[in-house]
Amino acid sequence: MFVLTVDQRSSRRGPDRVADVLDRLNASTAAVLRFERTAGDEFQGVLLEAGAVVDVVLDLARLQGWSIGVGAGPVDTPLPDSTRAASGTAFLCARRAVDAAKQRPVRVAVRGRSEADAADAQAVLTALVALVQRRSAQAWEAIDVVAQGHTQTEAAARLGITRQAVGQRLAAAQWDLEGELRPTAARLLLRAEGPPTAAGVAR
Repeated sequence: MFVLTVDQRSSRRGPDRVADVLDRLNASTAAVLRFERTAGDEFQGVLLEAGAVVDVVLDLARLQGWSIGVGAGPVDTPLPDSTRAASGTAFLCARRAVDAAKQRPVRVAVRGRSEADAADAQAVLTALVALVQRRSAQAWEAIDVVAQGHTQTEAAARLGITRQAVGQRLAAAQWDLEGELRPTAARLLLRAEGPPTAAGVAR
């Protein structure tokens, strides 16, 4: 499983954004244990699917202002009703990861039972986060429409621009590269979990 521990950056100098982000993530993410505030400006959630972890990390990267730690490994069973009451290797890894993320220029880190695979997953996620955070508002307009399943021609009509302009925005945003890297990041996160245990999710 995967535990995300996320900390708001510079929270003392700005408004508390945790509540709004919790609403956003819990409405869009199929979590094993929903995202909950754990302490102050920090929150956690437990996910089963590696692809969902990538989705959450990139959503937070787009919002900016977060240090993101991903822990990969077993979670103790039976699972409690609350994320705050859960424990296990993945939680310990997520704690180490968020502490490491706070020290990195691109504020994301991965820790797991397989250290080498966790490092590889971190490298790919870091590249994705850096890519996402460089995008312009115009690029996001095009991406948001195309990501809904519309063609570039349909996106152009919706945005009131030419099809060529849509293509230019997507190219500048490296939209195709993101699509290639997402499944790579997910595969590496699965490897970072380490070998399966006899009890599945238990340690």
